[in-house]
Amino acid sequence: MTGKRTKKNKGQGELPLAPADFTGKLTIEDTYRDYFLQYASYVITDRAIPDLADGFKPVQRRIMHSLWEMDDGRYHKVANVVGHSMQYHPHGDASIYSALVGLGQQDLLIDTQGNWGDPVTGDSAAAARYIEARLTKFAKEVLFAPHLTEYKKSYDGRRKEPIVLPARFPLLLLMGAEGIAVGLSTKIMPHNFLEIIDAVQSYLRQEPFELYPDFPTGGLADIGGYNDGRPGSKVKVRARLEKSDGKTIVIREIPYGTTTSSLIDSIIAAGDKGKIKLSHIEDNTAAAVEIHVTFQRGVEMDKAIDALYAFTECEVSHSPNGMMIVDGKPETMGVMEMVAQGADQTKALLKADLEHQLEQLELRWHHKSLVQIFIENRIYLRLEKCTTWEAVLAEIDRGLEPFKKTLRRPVGADDLVMLTEVKMRRISAWDAERAREELLAIDREIKQVRRNLKNLVPYTIEWFDRLRETYGQGRERKTELTTFDAIKAIHVVERTEKLYVDRENGFIGTDLKNAEELGPCSSLDDALVVLENGNMTVVKVAAKVYVGEKIVHARVFTPADRETVFNLIYEDILSGKAWVKRFTVGGVTREKMYNLGRNAKKPKILFCEPGAEAFVHIKLRKKPRIRTDRYFNFTELLVKNRDAGGNSLSKHKISSVRAISQTVFNNHAAEADQADNGGGADEENGQ
Repeated sequence: MTGKRTKKNKGQGELPLAPADFTGKLTIEDTYRDYFLQYASYVITDRAIPDLADGFKPVQRRIMHSLWEMDDGRYHKVANVVGHSMQYHPHGDASIYSALVGLGQQDLLIDTQGNWGDPVTGDSAAAARYIEARLTKFAKEVLFAPHLTEYKKSYDGRRKEPIVLPARFPLLLLMGAEGIAVGLSTKIMPHNFLEIIDAVQSYLRQEPFELYPDFPTGGLADIGGYNDGRPGSKVKVRARLEKSDGKTIVIREIPYGTTTSSLIDSIIAAGDKGKIKLSHIEDNTAAAVEIHVTFQRGVEMDKAIDALYAFTECEVSHSPNGMMIVDGKPETMGVMEMVAQGADQTKALLKADLEHQLEQLELRWHHKSLVQIFIENRIYLRLEKCTTWEAVLAEIDRGLEPFKKTLRRPVGADDLVMLTEVKMRRISAWDAERAREELLAIDREIKQVRRNLKNLVPYTIEWFDRLRETYGQGRERKTELTTFDAIKAIHVVERTEKLYVDRENGFIGTDLKNAEELGPCSSLDDALVVLENGNMTVVKVAAKVYVGEKIVHARVFTPADRETVFNLIYEDILSGKAWVKRFTVGGVTREKMYNLGRNAKKPKILFCEPGAEAFVHIKLRKKPRIRTDRYFNFTELLVKNRDAGGNSLSKHKISSVRAISQTVFNNHAAEADQADNGGGADEENGQ
């Protein structure tokens, strides 16, 4: 097969079915693999992941390029900017508009006018026809230089767009980025403008440096797990809270990634779930965040603050992942390396710019020198006798011959043509002294550019110094770096619900009718349940949970209860033998059944109560020559783990077990019959 297989599609011409080099059958697996790889590659490199070189995703870069082409110093309607950008971006106006609003809200590269919304409150921007935009001076200075820009054809081939913009600043670190592509994602935290400059300059001086996130919403940040912003790192961010009075807390700054609306919703939700005792909440946010959270009477303010951090968006976690496009391919990079790359790129671009300046200055000096020679030596008068264009050029070249040694580059045909275009007005108004001063000034500029090229590192450092001085006002750090103490939700939750148990039917929960009340609880608590058949389990507190019939013990289970001592007596229904043990629950897995009666083939729990001390009265079934009353002190036993079989208590069937006081025990212990096991308990073999 030599050509492409095609089929007719009514109204659309011919559709290709296979490539020209197709030699075998085309399987759906091959098609899926090829198309999926093309799609994944496109989404990664052309949609979701920013480029390290300029910090932009393609849609952002196309917006900035459009603003540059439209720039005349005045504001432009965003609707017009979106329309212009569609010449480069083939994915519709909605994606362009949302990306443009995001750039405008950063107040960095785009100067905005009108209602652009508020990322702090979550308010959306006005329609594109009502708001306006133009480039900031900072954007013009650090982003655009046509002589340093490499271009490619736009999607339809009609225009040219930049592959990347020649950014002379590590913008990706400044703006941050977030995106999800096929098989990978990126989340780069924003950093402080002044601190980025300090870090870049330290790198250029070969000095150690550190750089940590700074969020536009302020707040507090724990960067203990930042790990240079690489995958697996973590940043915790908290709102800034102030105690107003005995029952009100004021939120002054919110965590990055939240809005005042979402934060308030999370607080209300926590109150509805009973996690905090909320009275009411009032949003007084205007130019600055101010949210008043009032709690019910009797709530401790320190505990209330911990609860806000534990159960609401007053504390959020971010997982940075420094994924970016580097030389056309996705690559993971840490903040320190991004600083180094940004510094090196800026230095390289400044060098290229200086070389371009030098070329232009030398060309300008050459042209001015030629014009000076042409006018001051009256070479233009020799052209009166020339009758052809070639004769004119030849005569100018002969007139310049004696002076070519004073020039710094050869005289070309373009130079001769340039001299023919010198206007008579310029010749008549020629000022020789002024011409010499201009040449000397150009010479001084050339020398300065050459000095800068020889001292490129100091020149780059000075470049950043000037950026700091010009654009650094009001860009001090907003987020306070600190260390957070871990807050366990179980320790601060308000127990506003009650736990009930239906022992006979095997249910436990907060919404049981006509059931036994166990005590206060919260939705974050667990419940410990021991069944008559010897099984123990731990379940999450819910409205109604079935755990198994005939519950002999149930309670709210906290982490501290793992070390609580339980006193247990169980028997084997088949043999009638009984065992006794003291144990701690230890670590457990929710909803897993644990057997507490390991020594019995068919265990039955007779007694199960927690306590450091426990005394019981044991009633045996009536049998000849056997005293039926026994008294036992659990403190005689060692505390073991829950899997221990226990000590032998009795070989005879037990009728009942009940707890007694130590006084009762002491009164009967001296008189108790020590028959069978001598009133004590013997260790069972095989424990």
